[in-house]
Amino acid sequence: MADVGKFFREVKSEAQKTNWPTRSKLFSSAAIVLLILFVTGVYFWLLDLGFSNLTSWILSALGIR
Repeated sequence: MADVGKFFREVKSEAQKTNWPTRSKLFSSAAIVLLILFVTGVYFWLLDLGFSNLTSWILSALGIR
């Protein structure tokens, strides 16, 4: 059981050494992440739309659909 106590003391010690971001830095980083998620979401949506239309066109050209 002494090892468990030592583990939690070391965890606390390491957590105190952590350099936490400021509120403004945190919000700006979160905004950048959300922007990147939105841009990649739109990109993949357009890519999916294009491939879907291409597949439909190929299938109709072959008389399958």
